[in-house]
Amino acid sequence: MTGTTLDDYTDRYARRVRGMTVSEIRALFAVASRPEVVSLAGGAPYIAALPLDAVGEMLGRLGSEHGVTTLQYGIGQGTLELRERICEVMALSGIDAACGASPEDVVVTVGGQQALDLVARLFLDPGDVVLAEGPTYVGALGVFQAAQAQVVHVPMDADGLIPEALETAIADLARAGRRVKFLYTIPTYQNPAGVTLSEERRERVLDICERAGLLVVEDDPYGQLGFEGEAPAPLRARRRDGVFYLSTFSKTFAPGLRVGWILAPHAVRDKMVIASEAQILCPSVYAQSAVSTYLSTMPWRQQLKVYREVYRERRDALLDALADLMPEGTSWTTPAGGLFVWATLPEGLDSKAMMPRAIAARVAYVPGTGFYADGTGTGAMRLNFSFPPPERIREGVRRLAGVMEQELATRRVFGAVGGVAGRRGRPGSDVPGPDLA
Repeated sequence: MTGTTLDDYTDRYARRVRGMTVSEIRALFAVASRPEVVSLAGGAPYIAALPLDAVGEMLGRLGSEHGVTTLQYGIGQGTLELRERICEVMALSGIDAACGASPEDVVVTVGGQQALDLVARLFLDPGDVVLAEGPTYVGALGVFQAAQAQVVHVPMDADGLIPEALETAIADLARAGRRVKFLYTIPTYQNPAGVTLSEERRERVLDICERAGLLVVEDDPYGQLGFEGEAPAPLRARRRDGVFYLSTFSKTFAPGLRVGWILAPHAVRDKMVIASEAQILCPSVYAQSAVSTYLSTMPWRQQLKVYREVYRERRDALLDALADLMPEGTSWTTPAGGLFVWATLPEGLDSKAMMPRAIAARVAYVPGTGFYADGTGTGAMRLNFSFPPPERIREGVRRLAGVMEQELATRRVFGAVGGVAGRRGRPGSDVPGPDLA
């Protein structure tokens, strides 16, 4: 042994690596993928709903008939054909030429995750502050952490980000002399909370950021997966200046292809491309061709309807099971789209401490701590409904409820250690627990 730690390279790492930690979700993958475990943890789309035979034939032709181009290098910005198709997809949500959307300002990325990383590389210096909903997407927290930025959370309620809380956070940081670079937000079917920023609040949030000189980074992977009518128009459909729109085909087509995009203000586009080329040289031409061909030759709008119906059924199965089986004091959100429900536990329960016992009971979820930069959220958990079939969802909730009942019984016998406020959710309730208030 030449060192005093398990990692002999510790003193050689760059400073930006020192704070890196494994995400709560990644740490769960190994156990949650076991067939005996009902996983309510991940966010995997239900790929079996695709016409896999047709998709497989299409992918084969891309190699056998078009391999000379699809297996070759491409350009850093992404193929023009795909960027044109992306503009057609965005137009369904109201982001069209009338509000300045153009293939020239689209940068194709390796999934939505690279899009986040590009924004961080261009705009974040060590010590900068990013405002984000609390809770927020765990992958974004990892990106901002790697950029040595500090995330300050802004509370949400059933109508999404609270504008007054945003104003307060901006004012408090300004008084402290902290430099806030942008607001990162998932306004539609938020991950992990499942809530949607209301129509009225969207304009207020944009106004607040504009007055404060803040950029807005809008992450919208779920906007086309609504169950109850049309979602409110994206922030980028309302303002073109200072709003970066990020999305991906991972939730609406195939996550394994790793194709996403950024619609960036025109002045920033070239820097985005340069930064992307420094990372990856160019996105996969084969993957881009697969998405372009899918959008050009297959009934993808009808496929969106299939996904919506599948996920609506599974959401309802989860909500019904929660209402029937969860112990008193549990509350949860009722998402109008997307893939997730956010549950707040009865007082005194700790979702992270409870996880080993849940795994022993063969059920998995993601503890709420994974969605906060400061490690709070012990009294909450994220539940996914997109992947397991309805009967497995109910069985998973039954197992989880049993674990929680045991935890509550132990607490009654041995007393509480700390406390987390909670209240029981009503069937169909869209009122989040206190962790969102």
